[in-house]
Amino acid sequence: MTEGHFSEVFSYKNSKALFGNFIEVEKKALVVVNADVTVAYDLSKIEYEIDETTKTLRILSIPKEEIKVSPDLEYYDVQADYLNQFEAKDYNDIKNTVKKQLMKKIEASDLKSNAENRLISELSKFFILTNSLGWTLEYNQAPVESLEGLQNIGILKD
Repeated sequence: MTEGHFSEVFSYKNSKALFGNFIEVEKKALVVVNADVTVAYDLSKIEYEIDETTKTLRILSIPKEEIKVSPDLEYYDVQADYLNQFEAKDYNDIKNTVKKQLMKKIEASDLKSNAENRLISELSKFFILTNSLGWTLEYNQAPVESLEGLQNIGILKD
């Protein structure tokens, strides 16, 4: 698992026209977002098979990373006209927009690559164990011949 923390200030604005664009009523808010993010691989979901006759451990599939975002939203300077009040839909829109922004930040960060490196570190233990017992470790129907081979065979490209 790899953890990260993101902070962002988000400005929300919504206006609507009344009486045929004669009057425009507006609502806005300033939102401070602090989010804890984890990127993890659930190793219990690795699918494998053991072939005792050929002394081979085959990794059949590795689960996709799980990204969990726990945002804490604090609303400041909430302003709304009498005819355009904040509703539950507005708060849900803000939350969804914030989550999309955070996912873009996560994709641009090194959290996913750090989690992949930790996964490879854990998978290297499979290689060390099988190698020390005289067994073969396979992934994608190809033997893993070295620790570097875990990275070179495209183990995370599923």
